[in-house]
Amino acid sequence: MDKRDRAVLFRNRLGEAMTRNGVNKSQLGRACAVDRSTIGQLLMADSPRLPNAQLAADAAGALGVSCDWLLGLSDRPERAGDILAASMSFSQARRSSADEQLQVWHQEAAGYKIRHVPATLPDFLKTNEVLRWEYADHQAKSPEQAIQATQSLQSFLKSRQSDVEIAVPLHEFQAFAEGSGYYAGLPRDVRQAQLDHLAETCDELFPTLRLFMFDAHTIYSAPMTVFGPLLAVVYVGRFYLTFRGSDRVASMTQHFDWLVREASVDARDAARTLRDLQVL
Repeated sequence: MDKRDRAVLFRNRLGEAMTRNGVNKSQLGRACAVDRSTIGQLLMADSPRLPNAQLAADAAGALGVSCDWLLGLSDRPERAGDILAASMSFSQARRSSADEQLQVWHQEAAGYKIRHVPATLPDFLKTNEVLRWEYADHQAKSPEQAIQATQSLQSFLKSRQSDVEIAVPLHEFQAFAEGSGYYAGLPRDVRQAQLDHLAETCDELFPTLRLFMFDAHTIYSAPMTVFGPLLAVVYVGRFYLTFRGSDRVASMTQHFDWLVREASVDARDAARTLRDLQVL
């Protein structure tokens, strides 16, 4: 960029930032330890000039913008640290479909495809009996609260506002049918009803709802959800690690699409596979 063009851009952006912050020339001059006239010269339309590095940095710091943006090196006024903080953050997680934040994210993503890898079976596809068993000793939410929230998510799913793809390790369903591991102690009739419900829901809502099963011996995924192009969330345990930067969301989307490509059971065969499982 020509020096004169950069000087004009700097003047315009400096004036814009001052107006947005309600700062006048005297106030900015004091913040930058320079005379009011020095700021005035930077804002003069007939003779725009560029500041030295120290003044540019001080002005950017006082106005809460990046020096790169003032100088035309970036189109984003936020400082690098602010951009990073906005693109990645931590949110408290309650390991429950009753987490209000999950419902907000689903509504925010209405109209976009939602991609989901659950920690166990998908909460919004669980029967009330499974939820009562699972959340009987849960400290944050009661079983009835979990059921109520799950019904809200089920209504969202049945509204078909968004396509929803779910990828689950095949062994998760096998362990559920066997009543082993995490599902030890869950009555046989409850497990059978749950598998029947899953199969019926897959048939009813396909292709809006697509359930894929992958072999965890060959591929792996942490629990995660991608809410369209807006947000990607990784479930860590006590909190969600959330990403809003477009590059990170795109990377998480590519990871999920890899799970789909490598799935051992396609969504078209999910209901049949669920019905073929032997409940022990």
